[in-house]
Amino acid sequence: MIMYTTPRINVFKPFLSATVAMVVIGLLIALDNSLIFIESHIVAGLWVTLLMSILFMITQIAHAEKTFSKQFAQLAAQKERLSSEIKHRIWAEKTSSENKAKLQIVDENFPVMLAYFNTERQCRYHNRAFRQWFGLRPEQIENRLFNEFLDKSLFSDISSAVERVLSGETIQNQHVLKLANQSICFITSHLTPHFDSAGKVIGFYILYTPRLMKKGEELLQNVKDRSTAEHKQAQESKTTRDSNENTAKQPTRVSIDSSRRIIQAIEQNEFHLYCQKIIPAGSNQESSSYYEVLIRMAEEESNLIPPGAFLPFVEKYNLMPRLDSWVVEQVIHYLADQRADPRISFCINLARSTLIDPVFYDRVWKLLNAAGIEPQRICFEIETADVAANLLSAVQFVKKVQQSGCLVSLCSFNHDRGSFDLLKHIQADFLKIDGSLICNILRDAEDLKKVENIGKFARALKIRTIGELVETRNILEKLAKIGIDYAQGFIVGRPLPIEKIEYRADSMDDL
Repeated sequence: MIMYTTPRINVFKPFLSATVAMVVIGLLIALDNSLIFIESHIVAGLWVTLLMSILFMITQIAHAEKTFSKQFAQLAAQKERLSSEIKHRIWAEKTSSENKAKLQIVDENFPVMLAYFNTERQCRYHNRAFRQWFGLRPEQIENRLFNEFLDKSLFSDISSAVERVLSGETIQNQHVLKLANQSICFITSHLTPHFDSAGKVIGFYILYTPRLMKKGEELLQNVKDRSTAEHKQAQESKTTRDSNENTAKQPTRVSIDSSRRIIQAIEQNEFHLYCQKIIPAGSNQESSSYYEVLIRMAEEESNLIPPGAFLPFVEKYNLMPRLDSWVVEQVIHYLADQRADPRISFCINLARSTLIDPVFYDRVWKLLNAAGIEPQRICFEIETADVAANLLSAVQFVKKVQQSGCLVSLCSFNHDRGSFDLLKHIQADFLKIDGSLICNILRDAEDLKKVENIGKFARALKIRTIGELVETRNILEKLAKIGIDYAQGFIVGRPLPIEKIEYRADSMDDL
């Protein structure tokens, strides 16, 4: 009985006070028109009841209005969120459709073997080169364990390292494989873990880079293989005696070889410098022509390794300060050459570890003094994330650099509180706006507004702005319209070897 009575009471409860008020009003009117004598205290009680009913009604109305306003605000927020989700979904579908053909070209023509495996060792993605290498059809690789299609040598290479990769370690291995035509192939494998947003490993990538070896290299590699096998046998014997101690104290041969290989590449000038043009976004022309310096390894060109693939290993072995020093030295030598145009300036990227290196600035200062070039022809580019992670060291470095006359560019500048707060500590000469905002300004009004706000803020502080990843002329024109000072991207110019650059006071009108 209670189960049915309670809902009915709740239905009529909002109207109870109004009903009582109407009944009391009816009684008072009836008593006023009748000749029957009623005690005064009864009449007073009816008036009190009427007032209480009216007050209760007012309270109910106020509460209902407050509840309605709250629900209306929630509904408006949900509507806005839904509109935003629909807009981003439409944009994602459009972008996916536009890039589908480009991604297919990359997948079918990328000459390096690339595959992705989940934590169960199942292949969830592979490119065409990976499939062709093993001579298999897609269904013979997809969702299969790697031991089902890899040959014995490659399977041994992966199985010995997969546990370390799934624990979060990046591994590089090298070995030799004899092909059916009796030629010898030198294969470099990179195993890189895939982390989710919580930092948990959810899979790993495998990148195989094959290279045919010359006869002289074959003999050398055979000697290395024998040495490696002997070293491995000795290590395994020693590990059997004391595995825990050995694991804690002995570095892997891969780490030693990789570190030595990078040092050798730096010392023997196996890195090449490429440069990408930065031009004024508007029609104004300046006397200086800016280029961002990019690093390529010689093997990237001969073996078609993706540009910058070596950088994670340089960072892993803490060799970025050494590599950055080499880049600065090469750039200063280029600028000091009498054949170099004096109107050319360079922007050099610095790694996080370089900012905290105690001797890097001293090396730069000595090189500048010895070369006798104008310091303002060199601009050091530092990432906002690197500055935020090492604020004190970064501030001290920037002060030294700017006191010597060099310029500083704050890169990947975004429309967030953290980026703007950095300008309280660092007076940058340039702000390079994050490319994820720039490439989206024609499709997303919010991103366009963010870029406009960054430009206004920078102009107030007399800081010049650079828009990166400018891929179309329409984006370039929009940047000029909203007052962004410079632009960089493929529409402006593709990276060229430093030897091939020449001075041109380019601007948007020349494109």
